[in-house]
Amino acid sequence: MPASRPHLTKPCARRRLLAQWPCWLLACWLFLVPWPSWAAAVPGEGDITLQTQFWIDSSGQSSADEVERQADRFEDMARDRSFQLDPAAALWIRISMQRLDQDKRWYLLLTASAFNNEVSLHVRSATGGWLVQRSGDHLPVAQWDHPDQTPVFAVDPASVGPLWLRIVNSPTPTSPRLQLLTEEHLQTKRYTTLLFIGGYLGFGLLALFLGVVHARLYADRAFLAYCVYVACMLGFQSSYTGIAGLFFWPHWAAWNDQAPAFFMLWLTGAGIWFVREACAVSRYHRGLDRLVVVWSVIGLLYPFLYAHWLSPVAFQLLNLYGLLSVLLSISVCLWAWRKGETYAGWLALGFLPVHLGYPFPALRSAGWLPDSWATQYAVLIGSAVEIPLLLYILHRRAKDFSETRARLRAVESTDPLTGLTIVPVLRLRLRDAFRRARRGHHQCGVLLAELSNHAEIVTREGREAGDRALVVGAARLASVVRDVDTVCRVSDTRFALLIEGPVKPDLLRLTAQHVVAKGLERVPALPSELSLRFRVVSAATPEADAEEGEAPDERLLERLHRALDRMGSDPRKVVLHLSGRQQAPV
Repeated sequence: MPASRPHLTKPCARRRLLAQWPCWLLACWLFLVPWPSWAAAVPGEGDITLQTQFWIDSSGQSSADEVERQADRFEDMARDRSFQLDPAAALWIRISMQRLDQDKRWYLLLTASAFNNEVSLHVRSATGGWLVQRSGDHLPVAQWDHPDQTPVFAVDPASVGPLWLRIVNSPTPTSPRLQLLTEEHLQTKRYTTLLFIGGYLGFGLLALFLGVVHARLYADRAFLAYCVYVACMLGFQSSYTGIAGLFFWPHWAAWNDQAPAFFMLWLTGAGIWFVREACAVSRYHRGLDRLVVVWSVIGLLYPFLYAHWLSPVAFQLLNLYGLLSVLLSISVCLWAWRKGETYAGWLALGFLPVHLGYPFPALRSAGWLPDSWATQYAVLIGSAVEIPLLLYILHRRAKDFSETRARLRAVESTDPLTGLTIVPVLRLRLRDAFRRARRGHHQCGVLLAELSNHAEIVTREGREAGDRALVVGAARLASVVRDVDTVCRVSDTRFALLIEGPVKPDLLRLTAQHVVAKGLERVPALPSELSLRFRVVSAATPEADAEEGEAPDERLLERLHRALDRMGSDPRKVVLHLSGRQQAPV
């Protein structure tokens, strides 16, 4: 009993670890999310969103002079808010200037560049005119006054009048979050963000490369779907965070505006396709498999309809598709797991980091959450955990399946019981050995060994013990010869050993005696008085002057079998070596 306890406790410990894993992931999540806000807490600068006032210009045509005259209509931004603007409307934000250190350069930062179509900052100049700085997704990033991943505007600390920020965005809600930063702090924030996202993209590209290697190695379509999923995830994160607009397509304003939605839908469709392949849905239910395929195709094609339609309804359908896809992926994984697909349950856990992070940007897109660090980077952190987890799960799955396929392929060339080579393979190797011997003017050897007491073992200990004796006997025969030699089970209790040349007759006799001695060693699974008793017949291959068209291999095996049959009449004789004269045709 004590020896069995470790085997009983391992599954229990594994189940406890599996149950605690989401808790540890959530704890790490809660630790990481607030971290950037701690790092950004610098005295004298920071978030000024709640210190501003706002007004919505329903026509969207008001000039800065007209807006300035409407100052009494502005409302205080008493809390973080989200605005669903009409396509023709514009949101104006009034920023009252405070006393700033004039020895430093100051900048106004607007977060979430993926959800701002047009952003412009209007400031009164000393001559009474307006100084305007422009940015936004409808303007190529290369043409921004201060190209960056998010809209950035220079602020003159000597300005005494308010700043007027104009935002146009549709169909997604906009929830402006403003930060007033010094140049040093802005650079630190920029470098930290670039390091964080650059490391993520590099890690993702490495995972993508490994996925391609595994797809080539295992020829498994699940790896191909995984690679498409990871590529779409990297495209979504780079466009959603604004890195792609800054580095990859700074001159393509239209694509920069639509890329987050396109990659989000492609990512979701690829994820559903990946679940279908990894969970082998087609194996269990044809109707569900067709539903999953159609759902993936919707994710592939809907972005083009969304770009043409581009309305609040189209955006709501986009969010609905994403939410239903999350529920569908979880449901399919759990359903396949209940059907017996072991790795489907692990896939459900592998997707969990992204599923935990998905509500933050989804609720922000729906206008229920304001822009924050969590809404910007929650899915990015979740995918950084998810991508290697999924690759590891797929690797284990493919490794198990490949081992099974290798065993099936081995059945075609090996004996199922002993794992030795089958007779057709032996004949091919024997003919090749004969040809090499003929060309090299040397001889190779063949031994035929029979487990003579196999019937006695079966009678006393049962069929299972007899099969075990054959397996042990095959292992001992394989240990006698070299790696280049061949051991084959030619019948129920007989084994052929091909000794590659050049060999001498004395070596064959010594090998035959070694086989007999090896069999007499005690077998742990059998009673001590029962050992493996072998009878062995050996012979060298015919001389080099044999005719090329003859089949000496078949004739030699027949003579060895006949000699072994004759040895059965004399139990005391266990080793026989056939000379060249005895090999001559009868």
